[in-house]
Amino acid sequence: MIKVLIADDHTMFVDGIESILKLEEGVNVVGRCYDGASVLTFVQKQPTDIVLLDVNLPDMSGIEVCKQLAATKPSVKVLAISMYNEESYVSEILNHGARGYILKNTGREELLKAIKTVQGGATYFSKDVTETIMKGLMNRRKSSSKTSADIPKISRREKEVLKLIAEEFTTQEIADKLFISLKTVESHRANLLAKLNARNSAGLVRISLENNLLS
Repeated sequence: MIKVLIADDHTMFVDGIESILKLEEGVNVVGRCYDGASVLTFVQKQPTDIVLLDVNLPDMSGIEVCKQLAATKPSVKVLAISMYNEESYVSEILNHGARGYILKNTGREELLKAIKTVQGGATYFSKDVTETIMKGLMNRRKSSSKTSADIPKISRREKEVLKLIAEEFTTQEIADKLFISLKTVESHRANLLAKLNARNSAGLVRISLENNLLS
């Protein structure tokens, strides 16, 4: 059972999300919060797998909430949800530990897919958000003076794992596809995090795209 906390300051929006999730077998809405402080308090007291987190909350930004969750409750995964699709919002919250970013016009099926994907250990972005990330990375690549010598070298197997992470496969699915154990996948992932100086899967995807490591 995936335990989801909904964090948004718009009651009607929270009602709508909760009504969708209540109909889904295997997903349990464990609570709702309307400000960042409540989120930080809730996850310390109640078992929570995923926080469906609005980027803008009345007392603090979703980015700050995400940052504090990463520091105090790293086991809780953050799936950001917002009406904003600006690259600055997306990159900032991903840099602070969010596992995915979807837009508020997301449909029921995509919402459920995003939650299950993130819970499975992969990252998830709405199509429009992916395009925004790519545009931002391309613009930075054009203005970067980074040489090939600066790009970390990864093994063939690490590259295979990295590609599957970028394609939103879970750890179990990666193990099945490559005919290796879960422990081996986690070992490759740990090596990639260290080599690319990333904090999570979202960071791996961002850095690999920025350095053209998936081609």
